[in-house]
Amino acid sequence: MFKTLLSLILLSITLAADLKNEYPTQKFLNSKVPIVDIRTPPEWEQTGIVKDAITLMFFNESGAYDIKGFLDELNKKVDTTKPFALICRTGSRTKIVSQFLSKELGYDVINLQGGMMYLKGMKIPTVPYKR
Repeated sequence: MFKTLLSLILLSITLAADLKNEYPTQKFLNSKVPIVDIRTPPEWEQTGIVKDAITLMFFNESGAYDIKGFLDELNKKVDTTKPFALICRTGSRTKIVSQFLSKELGYDVINLQGGMMYLKGMKIPTVPYKR
């Protein structure tokens, strides 16, 4: 009985979760959906960040990560009961992280495809990163 109930709960979370893939257009940026930039501080300094983006590194410079630490900070800085977006350099890291957050935790996540490189290519302005 317990296993059946647990399976139904997990299924309902999975069905409720939503993962979208969108390009970071100016229209999307104007929508005020929170954007979490999961790149590293040197990347933020190099290209700047999306205005009002929440900088929260997932993978460090050597590729290591701390899921618990990331989730603790994410839940402090973002209302994860509402949709939010992830951005990185090209969309590779956000593809992995957004799938995890959506499928495993039931978050409504928007993966910003093409990342900052797409944004810069479209000449959408960024703001300097300040430590």
